Amino acid sequence: MISSVQEILLRFAVIILLGVIFRHLKIRGLDTDSVRPTLNALVFNLFLPALCIEALYSSTIDLDTMLVPVAAGLTTIITMTIALTVYAIIGSSITISRQEKGALLISATFGNVVYLGLPVLTGLYGDGAAKYALFYDLFAATPLLWFISASLAARYGEIGRVAMRDTFKTIASLPPVWGILIGIALKSANVVIPEFLVKSLGMLGSLVVPLMIFSLGLSFSLPKVRHASLLIPAIMIKLAIAPFIAFTIANLLGMKGHALASCMIEGAMPTMVLSLLIASRFGFDESLSALAIVLTTVLSFFTLPIAISMTT
Repeated sequence: MISSVQEILLRFAVIILLGVIFRHLKIRGLDTDSVRPTLNALVFNLFLPALCIEALYSSTIDLDTMLVPVAAGLTTIITMTIALTVYAIIGSSITISRQEKGALLISATFGNVVYLGLPVLTGLYGDGAAKYALFYDLFAATPLLWFISASLAARYGEIGRVAMRDTFKTIASLPPVWGILIGIALKSANVVIPEFLVKSLGMLGSLVVPLMIFSLGLSFSLPKVRHASLLIPAIMIKLAIAPFIAFTIANLLGMKGHALASCMIEGAMPTMVLSLLIASRFGFDESLSALAIVLTTVLSFFTLPIAISMTT
C-alpha cells in the first residue's frame, strides 16, 4: 500500500516527468531553455511573493517558527565546514580544479528547500507549513548562499572577489524576502485585508508548487562530467549528513512538532536548483553543478521517505 509520503513524491514525479517530456518534445517549437527562465522569473517575482504575503498573514508566527532560520543557518554553516574538510582531504591526493571545488561545495551544502521542500511540507502538513520552508530559505539559506558563494568565488571562481555590498544589495532586492516582511508587518499591525484580496493572493500562491516542480523537470539534463565521481562525497553529505545535522540542531534548540520535522526534511532536500545559476554567476563548474542537481534529485525520491519516517 502506498504511504502518504510516497503518494506526494509520486505526484511530484509525474509533474517532473511531464517537464522532462516537454523539454525533449519541444511542443509547438517552444525552446525550453527560454521558457524555463521566464517561468522561473514569474514564480520568483510574482507568485512566490504572493504566497509569502498570504502565508505569513494567515499563519501564527510562534517561537518555533522564529527558530527555524537559526537551525537552518547553523545547519548550513556546519555542513559547509564538513564539505570543506572532506574536499581538502580528497584534494590532497586527487587533482580538483578550483571551479570544480566551488561547485562541489555549493552542491553539498545548499538544498532545494523551496522548489521541492515547500511542496513536500505543505503536502505533508498542510498550507500552514509553508512558513517553515519560507523562513528556512529566505531568512537563512538564501542569504548564506549569496554570502558564502561570494566568499568562495574569491578563492575558487573565475571572476575573483565579489564586493559584499553587491551581495547585500542582491539579498535586499529579493521579492520573496519583501513578501515575507510585508506579510509579517500586516499580521503584526492587525491590518484587515479584504477577503477577496487574501483569496487572490492565495490563488497566485497556489501556482507556485506545480510550476516549480514542472520547472524542475524542464531543467533536467545529463551533462558529461570529467570528474563525476567527485560528487559521491557531496551527495552523501547533502542527503545523509545534512538532515541529521538539521534534526540535531533543531532538537537542541527545543523545537517540536512540525517545526522540528520541517527542519530535518528541509535538511534532506537535494541540491538547490539555484546552484546552477550561482555556478554561472561566480565562475564555478556548471556541468558538475547540473549533474549534482540531477543525481541528488533522483536519489532524494528514495532518501526523503527515510528522513520523513524518522520524524514521525
